Amino acid sequence: MQIGIALDTHGTADRPVRWESLRAQARAAEEAGFDLLVLPDHLYYPADDPVTAWESVSLAGAIAASTSRIRIGHSVVNIPYRAPTIVAAIANTLDEISGGRYVLGLGAGNTPDAEYEALGIDASRRYSRAVEAVTIVTEMLRTGRSDAPGPMYPSAGATLAQRSPRPTGPPVVLAANGPRMLELAARLADEWNGYDHSGSSDGLAAFRPLVAGLDAACDRVGRDPLDLRRTVDVVVGHGASVGLGFDGSTQDIAERILRLGELGITEVRCYIPPRSTAERIAELEPLVAAVHAG
Repeated sequence: MQIGIALDTHGTADRPVRWESLRAQARAAEEAGFDLLVLPDHLYYPADDPVTAWESVSLAGAIAASTSRIRIGHSVVNIPYRAPTIVAAIANTLDEISGGRYVLGLGAGNTPDAEYEALGIDASRRYSRAVEAVTIVTEMLRTGRSDAPGPMYPSAGATLAQRSPRPTGPPVVLAANGPRMLELAARLADEWNGYDHSGSSDGLAAFRPLVAGLDAACDRVGRDPLDLRRTVDVVVGHGASVGLGFDGSTQDIAERILRLGELGITEVRCYIPPRSTAERIAELEPLVAAVHAG
């Protein structure tokens, strides 16, 4: 079982998250033995005290240049933000900067509509956009070119002449919970990512229905379910009682993570509320070792 960590890049005017802290967190994650580091791709939460996040593509490039082993990805790239041809170019570039360590996570977009409105982004018809976008991105990364006809994202000969170290580009991970997105993942993605918003401490109960839906989607499109790598996001409250997610001792949390292997899950990405820090990430080194040993 592999284990990843999510960094929190959100902040407010009076409590920003500085680059020095994020760089220290990335290096702490690498030193602790984490396999993967992911960044959020949200930008803005309208509120009385607005919350924003640092732009994730710039951060990913900086973190790639500041580390040497850990894989780097997004949780997840918000499809409505960017044209898919640009997303493919971004993924190709980040894979080059990282020396083949980048993982492209994609999601249809689940932030509040007020965010898209405030940023001037058209997020209508999200599923239709996701279908076109994932098709274009996977074509460009795997073949170097896309001629998708649209209608939302026509790409008349979009080309990646310079290619990253991997001939077919970085793996594409699609975050999916609903039936249509699960089927899209089964059709086009290299990996599937599931997430549980309930904060359940019983990972098997939380993820079993999703995995069953994924297996059914693979059957519908004629894909061997074992050919689609499975990853999930969990909340980890190690060292502090947060009242949700996987809490308790290092061994308790490791056992819960390892049990997810019964569902064919091969990587778990950890979120550590209320905010990630280099110190809290370093404290998880025994958990990383226990999961790897399991």
